[in-house]
This record gives sequence, structure tokens and C-alpha cells, in this order.
Amino acid sequence: MAKIHELASVLADQIAAGEVVERPASVVKELVENAVDAHSKQIDITVEEAGLQRITVVDDGDGIADEDTEMAFKRHATSKITDRRDLFRIKSLGFRGEALPSIASVADVTLTTSTGGVGTLIHNVGGIIKEHTAAAARKGTTITVKDLFGNVPARLKYLKSPATELARITDIVNRLALSYPDVAFSLVHNGRELTRTAGRGDLQQVIAGIYGVQSARKMVAINGKNPDFQVSGYVSLPELTRASRQYISLLLNGRYIHNFQLSKALIAGYGSKLMVGRYPLAVLDIKMDPLLVDVNVHPTKQEVRISEEPELTQLIQDTVFKRLSRENLIPDVFDEMPTKKREAATTDQLTMALNDVSAKYDMSARHTQPAPQPAESAAPTPTPAQPVSTPAAGPQPLSTPEEVPVEPVVVHDKQDFQLPAVQEFDEKYQTERVAAPLGGKTPPVAEPVAEVSLTAPEPPAQRFPQLRYLGQVHGTYLLAEADDGLYLVDQHAAQERVNYEFYRQAIGEVSDDEQKLLVPIVLDYPTTDVLELTNHLETLASVGINLESFGPNSFIVHEHPTWFKAGQETDTIKEMIDWVLKDGKISVAAFREKTAIMMSCKRAIKANHHLDDQQARALLKKLATAENPFNCPHGRPVLVHFTDQDLEKLFKRIQDPHHSGDDWGE
Repeated sequence: MAKIHELASVLADQIAAGEVVERPASVVKELVENAVDAHSKQIDITVEEAGLQRITVVDDGDGIADEDTEMAFKRHATSKITDRRDLFRIKSLGFRGEALPSIASVADVTLTTSTGGVGTLIHNVGGIIKEHTAAAARKGTTITVKDLFGNVPARLKYLKSPATELARITDIVNRLALSYPDVAFSLVHNGRELTRTAGRGDLQQVIAGIYGVQSARKMVAINGKNPDFQVSGYVSLPELTRASRQYISLLLNGRYIHNFQLSKALIAGYGSKLMVGRYPLAVLDIKMDPLLVDVNVHPTKQEVRISEEPELTQLIQDTVFKRLSRENLIPDVFDEMPTKKREAATTDQLTMALNDVSAKYDMSARHTQPAPQPAESAAPTPTPAQPVSTPAAGPQPLSTPEEVPVEPVVVHDKQDFQLPAVQEFDEKYQTERVAAPLGGKTPPVAEPVAEVSLTAPEPPAQRFPQLRYLGQVHGTYLLAEADDGLYLVDQHAAQERVNYEFYRQAIGEVSDDEQKLLVPIVLDYPTTDVLELTNHLETLASVGINLESFGPNSFIVHEHPTWFKAGQETDTIKEMIDWVLKDGKISVAAFREKTAIMMSCKRAIKANHHLDDQQARALLKKLATAENPFNCPHGRPVLVHFTDQDLEKLFKRIQDPHHSGDDWGE
């Protein structure tokens, strides 16, 4: 008797389902992708018990003709491709014809569809068609999947908790909504709506619906292209990060994919603006010729092969870098400070985007404007021994309660400062008499103040504020002022940034300036590491480290670059060699970048180090000329900003009135 035989079709379908249908989220993905391929504009997904009890997908697409409905449940039956050439120019999400038969082989599936006329109902249980009848149906398709894995209960033990499975379903729907912002999606679980998009084609609106309005406001649009690729989408500002790459969505010709190299390129575009271990939010839409991508390499089609991938990664990195280089990255202090009662914060602070806070500094003028004046040339600041003289305010007091407007003056955002009611309120505030000290006399009345326009002056074209040094706090932070408010500067981060840019240039200009060692440094490594280092001797030499063989498993170093910190030569060389061993494909540019970051940190002043006025002003002067004065090489902010409005709110000089007209009496 022959030992080799052909498997039954139902068994073959169940085996195929093990690759395509791993969990309820896989069913949702395949069904929704079919709905998208059918040119649907509205797709509604309803699940019960995390998809194990019931999954229903309703769309308004093209529908399936009656004569094609039974064929749709057969393996490798598809309308997407017809010959071998179509396999290399795939534009649809599905093309293999495996999804529907695989799902039907492990569940109870009911399909109701119509192309606009009389509809069709198909009932398939375990891969066997039980019913095929005419049905009343609107144009489109409705598929209901019940009792998933009911005939293969062994698969159930590999599923996670219902909450985890529901999270995976939600993630799939969110990625598809980001891929197709012109399609309206809704997801309902056990009667509760989890996701809804409008389908207006506005990607940022979809991002706001998924990640929240505040996150969407801190994302900027990017656009870049070359002859083969076009990249667009949104990336978050460096202040908005997450702890994993999970929030990076890569969309290739409308298909959500996983690609480590592309994610790495996007992160590399941030340079040193991201903190270590933090990742941005990003939605990257990549358009390319289907001939340059092979999507037929993975059962779920989430992993693809891209031709000319190095060119694409470089385009992504350059596009993100150039876009962020135009942003002023000084964070507003109220955006960074958590509060116990978030709702108590003023409305304009909650809705103010980062660029609104520091919009007066024009990034494009960096190369055309002269460097900021030295801190020494700034207006002299009072010392503690010299009291600050403030001009006496001398306006007329409010004579009667009737002068106070009955309607409250509420400020929601910056534009509200132009309202007549706000200007009238400000005028009365400016003319209020200063209260007399206890037992003293009322200060003299000054001349009436000229009318002050509340319209913001034309913003100066400067990239970084001209800081005037005020003092130091606990030997750690520098206090400085500018025309638009107060700044706190982290002195360690500031000098790290200054040092980093110096060392990055110094390392890139390797010269013959080497410090000879009186006692050479001998380094011992195992044979595997020696073989690896032998392939990267030129990379090490590019930054001035020349390794010479000194026995079978040893190297000797006779000299080192002059910019190495005294006493740390051996540790520095070992750390740089460890980078090469850790990442054997490290480029010279990346190696120099790591070296510059390391040296900048080692040479920077630390916390609790007190600076005199001259040192502090010199540091602020150097920081203002840096290419990126906003972040240290590790991504931490160098300075934070208190706007004038922030300070006024802290001292209750601006507040939402909550009194009634009767509160002014007596």
C-alpha cells in the first residue's frame, strides 16, 4: 500500500489556516482587507467576546456576484491576479485566495452579499457549504464568523487573555484606518464603540481619533521623494515619545508592514533629539512602483522585500531630519509638568502646540542672521544686593461696581486676546491703583500710560532666544531671561551639546595630532573578537585609534588622539572597540557619532558644580551658536520656557473669572 497520499481538502484548509488565521485579529485583518479591496467607503466591524464568539464585518463595496460566491470559498480562488506577471505588480491587499477558505475551515461562516440586485446568502461550516440561497441585501458584503476554532479546540489554548486579543484586534483596525483615511471605519465590542473614523481623507484627523488630539497637535507633516520613492505622513516632535517602536506605523502602498531597517532609518532621522530608550509616534506612508517590492514572502504579508532598500532608508532619514531641523524644540514648561487636576489648567495652555509657544523664532533664518550678542553685552541685571526698582503704577481705581462688565471675560487661546472685551479688561487692569502697604500711604499716581496694543509685534527672525543670564539654582540650572519670558537651562545638558558639536567636528577632521604614550596600552581579546576587529581596523583608524597586532590575541596602542580626556584613555579606547564588536556593520559616520556623544558627556560639567557669572554667560553664548541648541546628545531638553503668560497664571494675574456681579459690593 502506498504511504504517500493527498490530504483531504478540508484538512488541507485547516493546515493552511494555521498560517493565515492565528487568532481573532487575523480574521478581522483578512476580512477588512477584502472589504478595502472591494472599494468600500464604510466598513463596520462588530466583535463579541474578543472575537471568539462572533465577528461581523459589514461593507458597502462592490459585492460578489451569485455565480462567484461558492468559488470564493475554494483555496487559491481569487479575482486579484490571473498570470505570473501579475504576481510582480500587486496593488491589492489580498491576492492568494486563502483567507476565506482558511477562516471557514475553522469556524461557522455566513456570507451575505449583493452587487446591487438580488443578494446571495452562503452558510459554510467547517469548510462545507450548508446553504446557498437568495437573500435580500443591500449592495456590499456582510460576513459573520461564529465559534472560531470550535472544530479545532487545541488552538484555543494558544490564545492570550480576552483583553490581549481585543487589543490586537483594535491595533489591526487602527493600522488599516491609518492606511486608508478616506475609508470610514468603526469597531464595536460587546456593544461598546472602540474606534470610529470619519473617512474624510484627513490623516491627521485619523491620528487624532486614535492617539488623541493632544498627540496629533505635536506631530508634524513630512514629505520627501526621489525618482523611485515618495514618503509622506506625520512624525511626532521629540518631546512626544513612547517606550517602544509599536507606535511607528509603516504603510507601503497602503499595506501596513513590519520592517526594522525602515523603522531604524526613521529613528535615525531624529539624530540626538530622542532620549535613549524612547521612540517617536509616526505614520509613514511610502509610495513606490509595485515592481520594486515583493509582498509574497510571508503568510500574513506584513513582511516584504524591497528593492533598493538602502536608497529608501536614506530618503526617510533625510526627510525626517530636514523637517525637524525647521522646528523650534524648546518645550513649554506647562506641557511638561504633570498636574494633579489636569482639568484645572487653563484652556489655552492645554491646547497650545509647542510651536505656538516659541513661534517667534524663525528656524529658516539661522544661516542669514548674525550670531546672538554675547551675554556680557546684555542689559545689566540686578544683583541680590541691588533691589529691583519697579515703576509705580498709578492708574485710577475702579470707582463703582457698575463699571465692571457683567459678562465674564474668558480666554481660551491666544486669538482671544484680540477680542474687544479682553482689551477692555486689560485696559482697566492697567489703570488699577496699586494697593497701599499696611499702615502706609498710597503710592503716587503716575502719568496715564499710553495705550498698549495687544497685537503681538512682528516676530524677529531668529532661531534661538537671546538669553540674558540671571543666576544659578543649586549649582545645576542656569536662570536666564529673554524678551518672551523666563528660561531654565540645564548646565550639564547645555555643555554636553556644545562639547558634542565640537567633538563631532574634531573627530571628523582626523589629523596627525596624536599623544604618544609613555607606556603603551595592551588589549587582549578572544580569537572571535580578534577576527572581527581585523575587519574594522580602518574604521578605528578613522577616529585616530591605530591597533597593531601584538601576539595571537592581543593588540597594542602606542598613541591616541589629543582630545581624549587625561586618565581615561584606556577606558575610552575599550568602549569604542566594544561598539565595533557589538555592531559589526557600524559605519564610520555612526562610529564617529557615538564617539562624539561619549566624549561630550565625559567632558561636560556635572550637577552641583557652581559657575561664576563669566563662565555661565560664556556657556549661554556658545549654546546660542550650536547647530541644535535644544537637546543634549542623549535627547534630553537643554532648556525649558516659561512664557510671560505662564508666569502671570502662576501669580493669578490671568484667571478665569468665576464671580457674579454681586461679589463686587461694599
